[in-house]
Amino acid sequence: MSTQKLKEIIKQVLPDVETVICWQEGFDKLNVTPIFITSPEQVDKVVWNSACAQNLASYLPSQKKKVAVVVKGCDSRTIVQYMQEGLIDRNNVVVIGMPCKGIISKKKVQKAIANEPVEEVTFTDDSIKVKTPSGEKTIAVKDVCPSKCTSCQFPTPIVYDHLAADAIESDKPADSVYADVAELEGKTLEERWAYFAGQFDKCIRCYACRNACPMCVCQDSCIAETRDPHWITQKLSFDEKLMFHMIHSLHLAGRCVECGECERVCPMEIPVAKLKKKINKEMKALFDYTPGVNPEDKPPMYVFNVDEAKIKEHKL
Repeated sequence: MSTQKLKEIIKQVLPDVETVICWQEGFDKLNVTPIFITSPEQVDKVVWNSACAQNLASYLPSQKKKVAVVVKGCDSRTIVQYMQEGLIDRNNVVVIGMPCKGIISKKKVQKAIANEPVEEVTFTDDSIKVKTPSGEKTIAVKDVCPSKCTSCQFPTPIVYDHLAADAIESDKPADSVYADVAELEGKTLEERWAYFAGQFDKCIRCYACRNACPMCVCQDSCIAETRDPHWITQKLSFDEKLMFHMIHSLHLAGRCVECGECERVCPMEIPVAKLKKKINKEMKALFDYTPGVNPEDKPPMYVFNVDEAKIKEHKL
């Protein structure tokens, strides 16, 4: 039902925009890929299911003309953050909201089916049935969803011009968002260092996390690759890996919208979002600010106050 309504909305807005950014089936039914629709004939290729993981809002800053984009609730925070930072003109973006009950992690599904070839996939609201040469297996979405879905506060997009399905209210407690961060904070400094050292040492410096991040908008002059000045090298030493991830996280301070794209694309399955979530937690405590929620807000690092209410630096 929602897929049909989505197609109808796309046909409705298509005459007024240059392109509509949506999802289509990939090389098999477990994979979807973005599609840039420019004609009504392409609308039949549109799909909507729990495999539609990509944050399509990431394409918006590079679009020069009026476009439409389909976003899930978590993706819509990207649009709000873009508006706050002046990275898009909201008048040139038609937002088609897609209420979402959770997406699947392709990596988790592949593990559940022992990495067998996928022959057929059937999607329902809360499960998927995967057919492989060994037979069929039904898997609950909640068992193979990324961590962001287990604490999602925005199943319905925050901003939209059209809504392709009935709005959904979150049933996740607000304090669950940073439960994994709180667990880490309960460990000693030595335990925390050992955890992150073990994770970041697996990094192969492919920069997939940076490339997929919707808020890494300065990739053409990224500190990780610039040679003038030459801040860091391309060595695979632990120090250089750690330096890259520290820089990446700090450049997203007060900006990370927790869409999970960095973890989704990481080939080494490093929980790269956890450090960014820790910083977001501190931003909430210090500035009462959550990225990508209120279009009228300004990111804390975009403003300057002589005295911050919760930072008494002059008393240090």
